[in-house]
Amino acid sequence: MEKVLAASVFLLTLLLVIFKPKGLGIGWSAWIGASLCILFGLVSFEDVLRITSIVWDATLAFVFLIFISIVLDKAGMFEWMALKAIGYAKGNGVLLFVFLMLLGAFISAIFANDGASLMLTPIIYSKIKYLNLSKKYMLPYIMGSGFVADTSSLPLVISNLTNIITAHFFGIDFWSYALLMFFPNLVSVASSIMVLFLFYRKDLLRKYEREVLESLPAKYAIRDGFVFRIGWFVILLMGLSFLLFELLKVYVPFSVILGLCALALAFSSLKNRIVSIEETARLTPWNIVFFSIGMYVVVYSLNNVGFTRLLVHLIREFYQLGDVQAILITGVLSTVLSATMNNLPTVMLMNLSIDSANLPDKITQFLALANLVGTNIGPKLTPIGSLATLLWLHVLENKGISISWGYYLKVGFVLTLPILLATLLALCTVYLVVL
Repeated sequence: MEKVLAASVFLLTLLLVIFKPKGLGIGWSAWIGASLCILFGLVSFEDVLRITSIVWDATLAFVFLIFISIVLDKAGMFEWMALKAIGYAKGNGVLLFVFLMLLGAFISAIFANDGASLMLTPIIYSKIKYLNLSKKYMLPYIMGSGFVADTSSLPLVISNLTNIITAHFFGIDFWSYALLMFFPNLVSVASSIMVLFLFYRKDLLRKYEREVLESLPAKYAIRDGFVFRIGWFVILLMGLSFLLFELLKVYVPFSVILGLCALALAFSSLKNRIVSIEETARLTPWNIVFFSIGMYVVVYSLNNVGFTRLLVHLIREFYQLGDVQAILITGVLSTVLSATMNNLPTVMLMNLSIDSANLPDKITQFLALANLVGTNIGPKLTPIGSLATLLWLHVLENKGISISWGYYLKVGFVLTLPILLATLLALCTVYLVVL
């Protein structure tokens, strides 16, 4: 009976989050599910406190990162980057495509996948539309920016909420994570651009009138020069802070570092008052905090009634096949689960299962990283794979570009599977090197 209740509550919560009936926010949806879990005795208040202690730092860090990205977007940094990329392409449509994809990968690495897809896509759309292209010729640039935002969200702990949660859960420090995931992310970015190019090669521009897209120099994109300059300092400060505290073996919550960086940007905006902090605060998804805790409570109820035992059994069976096989199959399993039940519940469920499998520390760490490859790249298989994808599709619809689920599924399967396989093989290579 408890298993049926837990599965029903999970399914209800997932449907509320994905379809948002009557505009119900994702935070409320998750807490409806969490409240039902507490009401039915599927989780205890002690469980809720434990869950909160696990995810509060990761989630707040992610929210502060989005706050930073919104401030920098309002200051004109991302549009400045896009115009620079357009300038470097020098009228070559193929180079323009490659440079915009690399820009998306850079923004995703520093400002998280949500920041890349939600900030960069409207900018790319606004520039490409000046060429008066049909939808067919706009899709490579629009779809590419959306895909690269997720497939390139592996390199740093802060590149994705799933990364932050997993690094906290398994105690992987910032720069150790970066070293382990550098090569897999490099392969993911390179294979993403290659697969996207091959898929859309017939629809890519070969040449375009540079003057149309370069009517203004990049510097005119900057709306607040002071915040723009402080922004570069803040990015440098983030990296140095993580490195310094790691070298000193001092634990400082990610949310504290990113919160101070957000505060520095907020104060810098007061000089010219061009960037509105009140507006930025309204746009920042604070409900992600409630969503993350509430969703974890719902997932934890599945763990409490024994659903993770099957996953634990499967992970142990994968391990018996060999370390490399275990890494590959775990990544594929996470992909399938992410595509069908959303990546955030998947990363939580798989983390609990990998931890409960009680395998040697080294393979446990790489199984956790394989889980991230699956939950970061795998969601691109379906429109419901991640909240970022659903929000991205909504942004496009508001711009007049409607992408059907049928088209998305076709593109998703063709593009995602080779990128996933290449990245998992790269992760296996890293494992064999450090073994």
